Formats: sequence, C-alpha cells, structure tokens
Amino acid sequence: METWDVIRQDDLGNEFPMAAHESRIAALAQVLVLESGIPHKQLYWISGPPGPALHTNRDLYLHFLHLGQEARTRAWSLSAFLRSLWRVSAPLRTREVLEPDDVAAMFSAAAVAPPAEFDPAWCGKDLSLPGREPDGYGDWERVILSQLADLAEFQAAPPGPQARFGVDAPRPAAAGRRATPPRWYNFDPATYLECAVAGSLGGWDPVDGARVPLPAGSPGGSAQPRSYVRPITTMTWADLARIAVCGQMYE
Repeated sequence: METWDVIRQDDLGNEFPMAAHESRIAALAQVLVLESGIPHKQLYWISGPPGPALHTNRDLYLHFLHLGQEARTRAWSLSAFLRSLWRVSAPLRTREVLEPDDVAAMFSAAAVAPPAEFDPAWCGKDLSLPGREPDGYGDWERVILSQLADLAEFQAAPPGPQARFGVDAPRPAAAGRRATPPRWYNFDPATYLECAVAGSLGGWDPVDGARVPLPAGSPGGSAQPRSYVRPITTMTWADLARIAVCGQMYE
C-alpha cells in the first residue's frame, strides 16, 4: 500500500515523521492545518509517491461531493466552514498557480481546522474587486469575506423557508461594497460544495445521486445526459473565486 508521510523539521534542522496517510490529498491537508495554526519556525512537507492524485474535473467534483456528504453527518455551518477555508488558505497565498490536489487539500483541511473568528468589521468593509474580474489570492479572499458578511447579516434577517428558491442578502445601508452578487441559493456546506464544482467545472454524472439533467425544452434544460469530463492540470485563485460564487448561486 502506498503511503504519504507528513514530515516536520524544527528550527535546529531535526526531522520528525508525524503521520502516515493513505492519500496524497489527506497528507497535504494535514500540512495546511499545521501551517495555518500558531506561527512557528518549523517546516512541514510530505514524503511519498509524486502527484497528482486528481486529474480531471470529475475527480475534483467527486472529492467535493464526498466532503459535502461528511458535512451533512457533522452538521457544519456554512459560515464556520468558510472561515476555516479562509484560515487554511493562508499558507498557499503566495502561490499564483495551484494543482487540483492543492485545491482538494485546502477544502479537506477546512473540514477539520478550527474556524477563524468572525470579524464584524467585514460587514462594513469595502470588499469589492479592484478589477472587473477576480485576479489573485487577494480577490479570492474578498469573495470569501463577502460571503461571510452576507451570512452574518442573514442571521439577523433569516431568509425564511423559501431561501432555496433564491433570496438576496439583506446588505443594510451600513454594509460595505462586496465582491459577490447579492443572490443566494445555497446555505449549507453540502449544497455549497456540490454546486461550487458543478457550476464552475462540471464533472457530475446522474449516477452520483446529487444532480439530474433537466429535460430538453425545459427552462435551462439540455439533451446532455451528464457533464463533460475534461483534464485539469492547474488552477488559479481566479478559478477558486468562481468556484466560491457558484457555491453561493448555482442551482
């Protein structure tokens, strides 16, 4: 059986094996959790067969679908999950390009890392994008913080039982400008994760049990029985920003 070991190096150069994982993504996720914790001088890396583990949009879709299924059993809140996601993204912020394994590991790490504290200042902050399209980690961060601000305001003004049919975020007069549209359809991690990948990358199939193609001729319908499978080798923070917006808005 192939394994991937997480290795720690202290400030004296001593190396210590910390844990062995049966998947490369799980090992990468543990490193992100460790590196996003208390600041330290220690280094972490993984030792094992080279990647990647994920090669296509369907690989990533199935990974997110599995995370969503775990979310349903653990009753995570979407705000807590996104605050964890924002926290574990920090070690990757200087990288312009990510592999699908890195993206999968980041979302896996968010499932186990303690969430960052919510900062009420986000609600009044100008989080709008400086350009017409997202570009870089800073813009992805603006998207996530915009969603967190919306979710906080929904707590004060609950969307009600019809929320799954679409509702605009309250965004009171004191709210700052935001990087995301006000429309929301998905308020829990499971639907957010599934819609995030289905809407931005595709890769779904009816056999997964999460999505059914609409009949041709119906609004939004298509004769396409499933989403096309295509290879993915690299992703950018702009791609992740689109994933996050689809998590919020895709049906």
